[in-house]
Amino acid sequence: MTPNTGFLIDHMSRAARAAGALTLDAFRDFRRMEIGHKGPADFVTDSDRASEQLIREHLRPLGADWSFRGEEFAPYSGSDPHHEWLVDPIDGTTNFINGLDYTISIALRRDGETVCGVLYNPVADEMFTVERGSGAFANGKRLTVSDRVDPRLFNIGTGLPTSGLFTHGGFYSRLDRIRDQIGAIRIIGSSANSCAHVADGRLTGYFEESGLLDWAVGVLLVTEAGGIVTDWWSRDRHFYEKTGTVIAANPATHAFLIEQLADAPRKDPA
Repeated sequence: MTPNTGFLIDHMSRAARAAGALTLDAFRDFRRMEIGHKGPADFVTDSDRASEQLIREHLRPLGADWSFRGEEFAPYSGSDPHHEWLVDPIDGTTNFINGLDYTISIALRRDGETVCGVLYNPVADEMFTVERGSGAFANGKRLTVSDRVDPRLFNIGTGLPTSGLFTHGGFYSRLDRIRDQIGAIRIIGSSANSCAHVADGRLTGYFEESGLLDWAVGVLLVTEAGGIVTDWWSRDRHFYEKTGTVIAANPATHAFLIEQLADAPRKDPA
């Protein structure tokens, strides 16, 4: 039997805060941090691993037979086929190793769909919580996406792709075209935090090629705050969760980005 969602979110929040306290110790002394490389612009630290291990230990009593998938260790397949934890112990590791804001993301999936989650920014002490059908919140305040409709006022987040990503080809020409029509482009450095900023109206939209572990909580925050989430070609989660090409935005910015990205070669699930 699945525990009450409010009970789960409370314990997920405690796990995220504990991981935040642990990682902040290293963050405050980031110049001395030991850094490993997983790939181009893809870093890992002892704090990533310690954070994931701590979260796993906090969550295990909530569902001992639930599956667990994180960034740093091999996934665990539990005997319950319906429930899975998705954890990004530090989203924005590049930010983390350079003394910039990062986030800790914990999502609970039921039958392949995110049902609730927490996203914690330890630097700003912001705890985002979300439950499907019940709204999105930051430190207890209900979130709503921006109501801006004029492209000249759009503030859009993204990330700069490395050459190994599908979106690299033609990305910069599209970015130039978008930038010429809007108020600003912002690179937050964390997919999860970018989505949280959309949900809270700080960004009017966000687009990038990233991964489900990065924004499983973030995209639910956006939809529960009144935004729209699709892939770059207006397709639903069954596509963007597999391709990683996501747009999360208020309705006006979503329509604008769909139009601006229309000439990108379509990416289909493998």
